[in-house]
Amino acid sequence: MPRRLGIEDARAIVRSRQQLLDIDGSTAALRGALADGALLRLQRDAYVFADAFRDLWPEGRHLVRVVAAHGLMTGSSAVISHRSAAVLHGLAQPEAGEWPVETTTIPGVRMSGRQGLRRHADHLADQDVVEIGGIRCTSLDRTVFDVARTCSVELGVSCADAAARRESVNGREYSSELQRRWRDRLLERAATSPGRRGVARAQYVLSFADGRAELPGESLTRVQLARLGFRVFELQVPVAGPNGRDYFVDIALPEQKTFWEFDGETKYIDDGLRNGRELSRVLLEEKRREDWIRGVTQWRVTRGGWRDIATPDALRARLQAFGVPVPSTSRPSFGEIT
Repeated sequence: MPRRLGIEDARAIVRSRQQLLDIDGSTAALRGALADGALLRLQRDAYVFADAFRDLWPEGRHLVRVVAAHGLMTGSSAVISHRSAAVLHGLAQPEAGEWPVETTTIPGVRMSGRQGLRRHADHLADQDVVEIGGIRCTSLDRTVFDVARTCSVELGVSCADAAARRESVNGREYSSELQRRWRDRLLERAATSPGRRGVARAQYVLSFADGRAELPGESLTRVQLARLGFRVFELQVPVAGPNGRDYFVDIALPEQKTFWEFDGETKYIDDGLRNGRELSRVLLEEKRREDWIRGVTQWRVTRGGWRDIATPDALRARLQAFGVPVPSTSRPSFGEIT
């Protein structure tokens, strides 16, 4: 099962050539481990053991790559930015796979090319640069803006939702005023950045962001619902439960009297998220919760995972299979921005 890790954990995984030689003492053994795939070279003089590396979540693997790249950036004006900075800030990302470590440096500065790096040339204000765990990176606001304008809508909304949540949600308390202030601040940044690539996309993403979304799966679901033409949906909707406790449902579609729950596998197979409970217990509690919500509200409760929200058509098929009416026309303004 992949696991998460912090910056210090990532540093502990990365080994220099000398550290590896100290373990085995043989250059031939080092070459052999690289040849048979037991050892991976991430950057010059930065290696990881393949088994430990592959046991990580995608964000964890990328964090290790960031640490490896940062080790070669001493004295450089470059800072970690874009998706890589989003990982440092702890913004969950829905897109798996591997991607290059992204940095931003002053225009005109010559940098030698290195595999696994993607460099951006741009000016960064002093307030746009922070330090996390000893690594210089773009600030949270600047990172969200850069991801929103240069990455997919799905990724941009996921990161923007997570950032908005930090300012507008405290426990179960949500402040629309704090979210409005966050959005206005980010949109002002976009408005004062004419000519930059993707500013129109960023403005749309930032306007669409909602801090009530708890996880990337909820963010991506909202994107696809909007593309399908749904105009009205509510997030983290409370339903009065037994014993005076509320149940919270991911997304409500009031016009269709339907609740949508994103059903990722992680909450069932991750021991940490199960809080020590057996899987059978988790499934039983989830069934009782859903039965209560359906019985009290008389609404449908529909569920779907990553495969069901991968595209608008996939989500349409899932909803229609459960008898949920889908708008006959899509939302062009959203669908045109990819």
